[in-house]
Amino acid sequence: MLNKEYKSAILISVVLHIVLFVLLLGGSWFSHEDKKPKHQMVEAVVIDPKAIEKQAKSIREQRDAAKKAEQQRVEKLRQQAELLEKNRKKEEQRLRQLQEQKVLQEKQAREAEKQKQLAEKQRKEQQERARIEKERAAKAEAERKAKEAAIAKAAAEKKAAEQAKAAAEAKAAAEAKAKAEAKAKADAAKRAKEKAQKEAAEKARLAREKEAQEAALNDIFSGLEAETQQISSARQKYVASEIDRYAAIYTQMIQDNLRTDDSFAGKSCKINIRLVQTGSDAIVSKVTPIDGEAAVCSAARRAVAQVGNFPMPKEKDVADQLKNINLLVHL
Repeated sequence: MLNKEYKSAILISVVLHIVLFVLLLGGSWFSHEDKKPKHQMVEAVVIDPKAIEKQAKSIREQRDAAKKAEQQRVEKLRQQAELLEKNRKKEEQRLRQLQEQKVLQEKQAREAEKQKQLAEKQRKEQQERARIEKERAAKAEAERKAKEAAIAKAAAEKKAAEQAKAAAEAKAAAEAKAKAEAKAKADAAKRAKEKAQKEAAEKARLAREKEAQEAALNDIFSGLEAETQQISSARQKYVASEIDRYAAIYTQMIQDNLRTDDSFAGKSCKINIRLVQTGSDAIVSKVTPIDGEAAVCSAARRAVAQVGNFPMPKEKDVADQLKNINLLVHL
């Protein structure tokens, strides 16, 4: 609308300039006509300068108003453009914040799922270790009972063999004595004549009997020595089995009190424990790390301190070896 008014003002200005030009040209014509006879009529056109000035002022005011209106329109468009740009940036910021919040929530969800899976994995690993340890303890107990039964059976068989051997020796001695007495009675009539021969034969017989008795005694002593060695070997195996069983129990007690984190996975520590027996239990006098990760060894020492009392067997030879024992703590 402002452009239309501006164009109208320009058109009016052009028309007025044309009219002014025509009037000036007409005045020139009138000046030439003054030379004609005086009886002719003279026509004149009077132009009012104030009207022209007023018209020119109106044209200028209209032009200034149009220019001012155009400037206001341009300023308004500029302000609208700035507002739109500000709103666009604000919307971009809001969308960017929503996207960042969405990414953060997704990251937190993934981290929570990862922690959940890790906890489930640790729980299953603990259950598997407990199952393996339980099976190991049950196997050790079964082996211990089997060894005790084998020792008892060997002792019973040994006693039966000794009784049978003693009976056989007594019977052989009785038979030999009876035979000697019969021979002596049968040879009583011939003793005078065969005295020298009998003496020689008797000496030979006594020598043979002595040799046989010595051989029998050697067999007895050899059997007793072999059986003693067998019993000693069985006892040593039993003691070793009991030490392994109590070592497994001590290790499990320590690992039950062991505070761990993810960095301990797959790591271990070998420690030496010195125990002081106090009846059926024992207390720790010293814990010394031997080999392994420093952090795991420190955690193992704290776990040993938290256990407090360790059970001890009744057998003295087993208990003596448990008073200074090496254990492997692993995760």
